[in-house]
Amino acid sequence: MGKKDHSAQPVGGSGQSVPGLDWHWHLAESPVEVDTTELEFALMRTFEGFGRWQSECLASVCALSATGPENALLHIIRMNDRPKTIKDLARLTNRDDVPNIQYSLRKLIGAGLVLRKGAGRSGVTYEVTDEGRRVTDDYGTLRRRLLLQAVANVPGFSDRLADATRTLNLLSGIYEEISRVAATHRRA
Repeated sequence: MGKKDHSAQPVGGSGQSVPGLDWHWHLAESPVEVDTTELEFALMRTFEGFGRWQSECLASVCALSATGPENALLHIIRMNDRPKTIKDLARLTNRDDVPNIQYSLRKLIGAGLVLRKGAGRSGVTYEVTDEGRRVTDDYGTLRRRLLLQAVANVPGFSDRLADATRTLNLLSGIYEEISRVAATHRRA
């Protein structure tokens, strides 16, 4: 028996075929695996593009060179204008890499955007400074002018965003659960 020809398999659940392209590989052999893999790659590309957008938008309103996750921490600290603990920040970002969060916080504090208050393990909180408030306000203004204006120009995009948010939240829960299962049954 020769190699199976997968050159005209459906792409992304669309039912369309693309002659000459092979959509099957070690992560994707069935149509549902192809769709799942395509979604995962779209998530990776979106995450990287989102991080670049966050960095560029922040660089447009202040001199700090920050990663997407550092930028996210700044805005989450500002969220609801209430101080946040490291535990709050880890939970809200779905992260468990506390040393990296601490590093990012030191960077934001050094830039004068965040203030650390309190002492001890449970008494430390973080809040934005006046400069942090100005930067996050300017970021919000630029975000509205560029990103939200571009999104508003896509017909029906608001409904698609709501559907995507529900789907991503569902996937987040699925990935969390299956990562626990994988960790439980991991080979030594």
